[in-house]
Amino acid sequence: MQMRARVHAALGDPARLAIVDALVLGDASPGEMGQRLGLPTNLVAHHVKVLQDAGLVTRTRSEGDRRRAYLRLVPEVLAALAPPALDEADRVVFVCTHNSARSQLAAALWRDRVGGAVASAGTHPAPRVHPRAVRVAHRHGLTLDPAGTAHVGDVVHDGDLVIAVCDNAHEDLAGPDASVHPRLHWSVPDPVRVDTDAAFEAAYTDLADRINRLAPAVVPGTPKAGPSSS
Repeated sequence: MQMRARVHAALGDPARLAIVDALVLGDASPGEMGQRLGLPTNLVAHHVKVLQDAGLVTRTRSEGDRRRAYLRLVPEVLAALAPPALDEADRVVFVCTHNSARSQLAAALWRDRVGGAVASAGTHPAPRVHPRAVRVAHRHGLTLDPAGTAHVGDVVHDGDLVIAVCDNAHEDLAGPDASVHPRLHWSVPDPVRVDTDAAFEAAYTDLADRINRLAPAVVPGTPKAGPSSS
């Protein structure tokens, strides 16, 4: 965390951010960098020192003109700015109130984009998946089982990464007496309340964006015998 804070601080100056942006594409000498960005030599030296102290930039001697140095980006330091990985998870389980829309779409998206064991459930499951959820899934090449709803108590087991994708489910499961406790909460607006195709499309887009951000942080475990991951 301290390293990430130090790197963010180093990137908090527009000139230093411009230097890093330039070095993403190729190496440059301090003089070349100053010309490219219109900065005087003393300012380039100052900014390069800050970036070096943060571990973002290294300086290597030219193999041609030994008097010249080149600045080179350390890309793994930039990669470390991403949040740390979550604990190992056997399976991802998305939970909403009725298991009829948001949790179903989230599980289908995860299965399609990430793969691995995934399931969905509801705190008060409906008899069927909402028809608009089925339609928006089909529009995006995903498949939902119209009758495939389930209760959290029948789905979740130890080792699951449980994600509440609605406020009601999160609050139902937040109490100390709840048998299931979500690790993450996504406050995705309920499309059923509006009941339009646009509302379901907006929920799909919100869930897709969140899944893209979460997926790199999830460390898969070894699935255990138990409820179906479908």
